[in-house]
Amino acid sequence: MKVILFFCAMLFPYMLPAQDIHGFVSRQMATYPESRLLDIYKSCFQDYMGAEHLVSDRQMVKAYLDEELQTTSLDDLMPWYYESCGINGQYIRVSIRAIKENLITDDMLLDAFIRSANSEKRPSVESWRDQWHKIIGTIDQMELGLANYQQDRAFIDSILTVGKYAISHSPEYREAYRPHYRIVEKGIFEREIKTFLPKKP
Repeated sequence: MKVILFFCAMLFPYMLPAQDIHGFVSRQMATYPESRLLDIYKSCFQDYMGAEHLVSDRQMVKAYLDEELQTTSLDDLMPWYYESCGINGQYIRVSIRAIKENLITDDMLLDAFIRSANSEKRPSVESWRDQWHKIIGTIDQMELGLANYQQDRAFIDSILTVGKYAISHSPEYREAYRPHYRIVEKGIFEREIKTFLPKKP
């Protein structure tokens, strides 16, 4: 009995009632009305899988962050400092705004991002594919009228079929919201970064 309860507890963060999926998608579209299915998918896989790649070259990742900080102004950024990914919020998007406003250092975010990306608990692509099938089933029923919906749906299916999962934001999303953030595991974020950021209203 204890084994069964433990197994259920491990699965709980990934159990997705339809109302939770519906709630997340509704919030996504209210906050980011230019979203396509690609952007909904991206937030969901970030929540489930974390960062898109393991990080083996710290200097390259630091150089990319440095360039982003140098070429981005505060006016380019969304007003938030952080937001939860996907449906369960197991990972957090931390905006580089927090660095540019000197609330945290670039090394703090870089270290948190790298440790999150290199986590040993990353689920398999197969398990994510099963999870996405549950999510898209609910999204289909919502009839959102998203632009390029069928094309995006087919593209996502095609990458999952070959064992991949990571994609970029849609051009429409990038143009409207200029996303500049790093993904941090929720526990690391709450222990090491959240305390330095203003509380959400």
